[in-house]
Amino acid sequence: MKSFKDKVAVITGAGSGIGRALAGQLAAQGAKLALSDVNEAGLRETVEALGLDSERVMSKVFDVADRDAVYTFAGEVMAHFDAVHLVINNAGVALGASVEEMSYEDFEWLMGINFWGVVYGTKAFLPHLKAAGEGHIVNVSSVFGLIGVPTQSAYNAAKFAVRGFTESLRQELEIENGGVSCTTVHPGGIKTNIARNARMGSGMEKITGTDADKARRDFEKLFRTTPEEAARTILKGVRANKRRVLIGSDALAIDGMQRLLPTSYQRLMVAGQKLMRR
Repeated sequence: MKSFKDKVAVITGAGSGIGRALAGQLAAQGAKLALSDVNEAGLRETVEALGLDSERVMSKVFDVADRDAVYTFAGEVMAHFDAVHLVINNAGVALGASVEEMSYEDFEWLMGINFWGVVYGTKAFLPHLKAAGEGHIVNVSSVFGLIGVPTQSAYNAAKFAVRGFTESLRQELEIENGGVSCTTVHPGGIKTNIARNARMGSGMEKITGTDADKARRDFEKLFRTTPEEAARTILKGVRANKRRVLIGSDALAIDGMQRLLPTSYQRLMVAGQKLMRR
């Protein structure tokens, strides 16, 4: 997919952050947009900022963890635009908690959005992409889909799963040679509200040595890349048909660390965490 002009692009999590930036950049390149988010106010702000008429944009509020809602949305997108060419499964949430103290309810909440939302979005739209004869799926993982991090076991589990799911799908699509491809995206720290809105379970202080509010603030300090930069990198990766897209210098550094120290990086993580607790 070398051009997005007149292509129909589906974006989940379009009410803020990377999703909103992607919507703006795709609109500027002539794409038609089908946008969703669970946050009604945020989604409305995105649509209003685009200034497009109903022939070029539609939106719907729903939770991507709801499989029926995702499939209903896919049907509505086809009824509105009669085609789909690009699907970006971007919606995501965060959870900080130790394995021991994390509740099953919080774990299932995160997996429902971060993993199952990606699966539902992929499977609901894949037949329509194939019917169009060309298409691309972008599934957003994370640098935490490359390395494990203390208090991030649920997030790690979902993002590693997104990576494996998408890499497998990429190979299947290449074998079929049907004009559809996919890319896994691994953002580093992006200046969004994901940390601010994260759930924080009990047991955080035992591992990090700090309370949940300070943990959020400390995590946000690591965010360096803007959503606009992230969106540009993602769309460049789609045009180049890349298998994997790393976003930010921190993502490049983490990827390099994992390659050089595939298991012993964990010792560095433990040493760093212990140092921060002092």
